[in-house]
Amino acid sequence: MTDILDLAPVLPVVVLHDAADAVPLTRALVAGGLRAVEITLRTHGALEAIAEVAAEVPEAVVGAGTVLRPAQVEAAIGAGAGFLVSPGWTVRLLDAMRASGVPFLPGVSTASEVMTLLELGVREMKFFPAEAAGGAAYLRSLAAPLPTARFCPTGGIGEESARTYLALPNVGCVGGTWMLPPDAVRGRDWARVERLARAASRLRQHGGDTGDPGGA
Repeated sequence: MTDILDLAPVLPVVVLHDAADAVPLTRALVAGGLRAVEITLRTHGALEAIAEVAAEVPEAVVGAGTVLRPAQVEAAIGAGAGFLVSPGWTVRLLDAMRASGVPFLPGVSTASEVMTLLELGVREMKFFPAEAAGGAAYLRSLAAPLPTARFCPTGGIGEESARTYLALPNVGCVGGTWMLPPDAVRGRDWARVERLARAASRLRQHGGDTGDPGGA
């Protein structure tokens, strides 16, 4: 997962209700500098969307999010997912993700969960739900006792709080949706999505202009 976390400071978390939007939306994100894209398995068209992106947008690294069961691991890999993300983990799910042969990001929200995964050789993790579970202050407190753990915090993060997370030594990237305003997606305003993605891709380097004077 290390290479994927290093692709960009932000991992877009995409919930698609129309698989036909998957390719143009992903192309907009990639054009804005966000190559890794997580399409969540929360909608009926999610697997179709992953398959279309994998086939038509080779410059993107498309992953499956909200992976909850071993059967979803198999389905996501079959659709072409290049990585897997879960909000938490169980032994069965972790075994299935390991066996899949692709990078995976299991979710954690406590120090004990982090320690358990470290014992199992997993060092990259999703911190979820980030804001509700203690936010940047909590992750900062884990950096000294658990320095080998690296996180992608997700859940309630916006552009402003993203800057705070990205300043932490144990954060590789953050997951978020603010570059995908619902009205822009509904209106298929891919130029606006690209503009917001470009601003997000520069957060770590430049501190982040929204790039969206019309508002989100």
